[in-house]
This record gives sequence, structure tokens and C-alpha cells, in this order.
Amino acid sequence: METETKKIEAEPIPPLAQPPDDVALEKAAAAPVGDEPKALVVVDKKPDPIVKKPSGGSIDRDIALAEVEKEKRTSYIKAWEESEKTKAENKAQKNLSNVTAWENSKKASLEAKLKKIEEQLEKKKAEYAEKMKNKVALIHKQAEEKRAAVEPIKGEELLKAGEAAAKYRATGTTPKKLLGCF
Repeated sequence: METETKKIEAEPIPPLAQPPDDVALEKAAAAPVGDEPKALVVVDKKPDPIVKKPSGGSIDRDIALAEVEKEKRTSYIKAWEESEKTKAENKAQKNLSNVTAWENSKKASLEAKLKKIEEQLEKKKAEYAEKMKNKVALIHKQAEEKRAAVEPIKGEELLKAGEAAAKYRATGTTPKKLLGCF
């Protein structure tokens, strides 16, 4: 698409209109004079005169086309800017969701490892508890065997003591070892 560049001759711009005399009157009315009290004066302003452009036919058309072209460029630029902003926001949102997904996967992985370690610890704890119960049972069994071995010895010693006491009573003698502590 080719674009033609036309030289637009500018119209002479009329000089800015002088401020109305009302402004000077307004300033004078607002300034206090001597010892008089300050009074507010309402001044009606006249609307600025509307400056009409002389109709120039093709010049006006060229100016209007230039303005349309300028508005078209401006709208394209605005649309491009909005598109770029949307792309940037979408890209940032995608990156944020990737970071969130990465974080969640790492958390899940660590939680799975923790659960696995906890299960291993529970298993070892159960194994050690079983071993301790077995040892307690073995000790109890050994204690029962030792108690069982002590009972016959106790019975024999009681019989010996009873027989010796009966012998000493029958003979009327006293035992040589009265007490072990003397």
C-alpha cells in the first residue's frame, strides 16, 4: 500500500484576541480603594468570539484526510499497545502458573519422601517393639526357669534343717553353728 505525502500549506493563524476589557474592570473592582469597605462586584463575561475558518475546498479536504490518517495511526498504535500489554500479562500469568506448578510438584515430592520415611520409621519401630517383646518374653521364661530351680533347693534345705533340728532335739545337744553372724 503506497501512501502519498502531500505538502499542506498552513493558513496564517490569526493573532490571539486581547483579553476583554472586563478583566481589567474586574481587577480594578477587586482592588480596595482607600478606606472604603471591600465589596464584591459581579461582572458578566462576554463569550469569546468564534473564529470561522475560510472555506478553502481542497485544503479543508486535505486537512480532514490528514486528521483521519492521524486518527487511524493513533488507533493502530493504541491497539498495538493494548495487544502488547495483553501479551505481557498473559506471559507473566503463564510464568506464574509454571512457578506454582513447580512449587506444588516439589512439595508433593517432599511430602511423599517424608511419608515414605515415616512409614520406614514406623516399620522399624514395630520391628524393634517386637524384638523387645521377644526379649521380655525370653527374660520372663528364664526367670521362671530360675524360680523353678530355686524351689527344689529350697525344699531340700527346709527338709535338711527340719531333720537337723529333730536330731538336735532327740540328742539334746545344740548346734555348733548357732547363727552365721557370730
